[in-house]
Order: sequence, then C-alpha cells, then structure tokens
Amino acid sequence: MRARLRFIAAAVVAVCVTGFTLPANTGYEAKDFAPIGTISSTPIVIMSHPSLAAASLAEVIALAKREGGKLTAGTPPPPTLNYFAIELMKVMTGIDLTIVTYKGTGPLTNDLVGGHVALGFNTIAPALGNIQAGKLRAIAVAAPRRSAALPDVPTAQEAGVPGFEAVLYYGIAAPAGTPRPIVERINKEMRAIITSDEISKRIVADGGDPAPATPDEYAAQIARDEAKWSDLIKKIGLVIN
Repeated sequence: MRARLRFIAAAVVAVCVTGFTLPANTGYEAKDFAPIGTISSTPIVIMSHPSLAAASLAEVIALAKREGGKLTAGTPPPPTLNYFAIELMKVMTGIDLTIVTYKGTGPLTNDLVGGHVALGFNTIAPALGNIQAGKLRAIAVAAPRRSAALPDVPTAQEAGVPGFEAVLYYGIAAPAGTPRPIVERINKEMRAIITSDEISKRIVADGGDPAPATPDEYAAQIARDEAKWSDLIKKIGLVIN
C-alpha cells in the first residue's frame, strides 16, 4: 500500500475537485490536464435545524412557496457547488429562497446548529457529527444514490425532485500529453487503493463515497459537469470575476 502511494505521489501533478465551474480567469482549463481517475465523491446535502417546520424535501418546497422568498438558505459563496445547488433547486422547482452566504462550511454549520438560518446546502463532513447527534436534520442528498455516511437520508429523486444532483468529485490529473500507459498505470494503482477496505472505510468516515473511475469515465464526468453548471450560470445570469 505504501509503495503504491509513493508511486502515485511521485507521478501526479494535481488533485482536482470537479462538480462546479470555476471563474474564467484561473489561468488553466480542463484541456490542460490528462484525467487519471476519481478518488471519492460527496453530495451536497439539504439540511436544516430540527425546529424547521418541514421534515421532507416536499415539505421544504411547499414551505418555500408559502413563504414567498422569506425562507433562508445558507451556503458558501459562488463559485462553490453548494451555491450552484441552491440556484439549481430554484430553477427546477420554481421556489424562491433568500440566499445567505458564509465564508465556509464551518460557519454555515455553526449557524445551522444555532438556528440562525433555516436551510443549509452543505457537504457532509463538517455537519456529520451534528446530524448524528440530532442537532441538524439531513433532508435529502443531491446525488443519484444514497450516501454511505447517511444511508437513511433519501436522494432528491426519491424525495420527489428527479434530476436534482450536485456532487463533488475528488480526482487526480496529470499534465496534458502525459503518455497513456503512465495514466493507466497510475489509475490501476489508485483503484487498488480506493477499493481496499482500509481506504474505503476512511472515505466513508469522512462523509464521502469511494468512487474509482477509469480515465475516460473521469474525463466524461468533467465534461458533463462543465456543460451542466456553465448552462446554469448562463441561465441565471451569474457573473463570476
């Protein structure tokens, strides 16, 4: 295992997080990298303080429509996937939400626990302990399948909003032009590590799901995410500097 980790560390140039569109002035594009494979994924979770008078996604949508834009939803600012998930929910369901932005998922989680914001579009890791302790309510996961860390929480599709998905994928990439045999060798070693019991359990304990993928599968995922979130940005007229 350690030999495999050393090999990957020596060969890989970047760990990439996909699932959102970055600002236009990053200085690099997806074409500058050779996708090697994904490590794990973690969905955006719609969560609330237990006192919120809406325990299901259908009830949240109904409450938001009754409140007429007064219902607050916390998120880190754009261009985070959390923020885009709120905008996607608004577009797909026709509801209006007052978006409250935070500097990170930590402050968002603290305000959710304190009941200062009604909803949070949050990742699992910073909130998992509070969810397990009953201090926060996980309403739905924005993923095609349930989270291993929250097996009792329905997906958005199960909760009545099919197609509502916002998932962060953590992967590894090398510089564009890296010989294919090298990419495939690294991918093979990665997959062996990710699917091992030790690493799989650690990923789930941190609120993620093991997500081994081939280089071609990872490249396709990046392309889908770029198209999906770029389309949403255009639709809502969001300008990211």
